[in-house]
Amino acid sequence: MSRTVRPRRSALYLPASNARAVDKARSLACDVVILDLEDSVAPEAKVEAREGAVAAVREGGFGGREVVIRANGLDTPWGRDDLAAAAKARPDAVLVPKISAPEDLSAVRTALGEHLPIWAMIETCAAMFRLDALGAESANVGVEAWVIGSNDLAKEMRCTLTVGREPLLAALSLSLMAARAHRLAILDGVYNEIADAEGLARQCAQAAAFGFDGKSLIHPSQVEAANAAFTPDSTAVAWARTVVGAFDLPENAGKGVLKVEGRMVERLHFAEAKRLLGVAEAIAAREPA
Repeated sequence: MSRTVRPRRSALYLPASNARAVDKARSLACDVVILDLEDSVAPEAKVEAREGAVAAVREGGFGGREVVIRANGLDTPWGRDDLAAAAKARPDAVLVPKISAPEDLSAVRTALGEHLPIWAMIETCAAMFRLDALGAESANVGVEAWVIGSNDLAKEMRCTLTVGREPLLAALSLSLMAARAHRLAILDGVYNEIADAEGLARQCAQAAAFGFDGKSLIHPSQVEAANAAFTPDSTAVAWARTVVGAFDLPENAGKGVLKVEGRMVERLHFAEAKRLLGVAEAIAAREPA
């Protein structure tokens, strides 16, 4: 699958049955629009939501935003029809919930056909004990990203979801390690308290410090905080340019370690600097000057 750098700082869930909300998303500053057929849609509205998601993808108008359809699980009455409809509509990816075993990913790939990218929700206790196997199968079947489902995981654990998410810290860090081991993007879970701007900012900062690529969101008012937290700051970008420039000098070709502005810099820092510059450039290309 392609490894083109795309900013995924803010991934906004919208019920696909709400045409007005979907239309508004075309002008929001979020990097990813997730047309939801699952949690935010009542059983009686599932078919309407599926039709709305397909229509929105076909209509387009989302600019540089990735458009993802979140299907219902294959173990529900709607899941297979959701995947069949998504396969025809061709969004940028399909997000599938409750991925707990490698076989779940294989079944999704079979249902979707060969080429449509998959995103996977990591949100069950069972998944936590299969993260490496899930990562390996994700790479095998064309999964591009994992998304933490913190609400479902906390519910299954029967733990309390605080701003600091102390009960979930092990799950978050292990999920992130597994994603990185298998070269997957990974997005943090949602923050439920829409009116709590301070708590949202704290949790976004926590997720950025962990190393997540971005955060999934439940309300347009949360987009700005997520974008701010996951945008590389100007100091970091300037240092990355310095590191890349130093390693790119002809006299430094093949060197593993350099002294740059009084600091020892290794090839691993060179690779990370190039990655960070790629992210910063992708964000700049998304946003108006």
